[in-house]
Amino acid sequence: MVGLGMLWLPILLSAVAAFLASCVIHMALPWHNNDYRKAPNEDELMDAMRPFAIPPGDYSVPRASSMKEMGSPGFAAKMKKGPVFMLTMLPNGPVSMVKSLVLWFVYMVVVGIFAAYVSGRALPAGAEFRQVFRFTGTTAFIGYSLALWQMTIWYNRSWAATLRSTIDGLVYALAGAAVFGWLWPG
Repeated sequence: MVGLGMLWLPILLSAVAAFLASCVIHMALPWHNNDYRKAPNEDELMDAMRPFAIPPGDYSVPRASSMKEMGSPGFAAKMKKGPVFMLTMLPNGPVSMVKSLVLWFVYMVVVGIFAAYVSGRALPAGAEFRQVFRFTGTTAFIGYSLALWQMTIWYNRSWAATLRSTIDGLVYALAGAAVFGWLWPG
């Protein structure tokens, strides 16, 4: 068994490796260019929505306030009439990449901590690279990828976009697993 204290360096460097892989995927490759489509008549749509001053957050339209209402004829009519959509409103103004990138890196450290914890409980010091790679890579892949499927299952996100993001998660997991395998305590 290997404690987390012995794995702080692989945890941090695996996050750096995954972060760098994500930078290449998202900045240098056109891999995610079609994850979100442009709305028809974008300017008119924005002009029509602006007076509502919808605060940042996630919205479901139409939204029933209870299971009883969800089964009502009135709600069924709203669903049939449409439009039916899920909406995430962001704050107005320029996007701050700094906050998102810092949170993204913190998330990668958290995934690394879980990969280290699971692997540290399963493997001894001096474990072979391949064993460490398998345990840390599998755990990290679960952390980076599997929860993404919920958005497609429940909210009709594009399966193609989810598959691309799942493959991204595999790349991040493999990059981090290689670091863990390399730096695993002997």
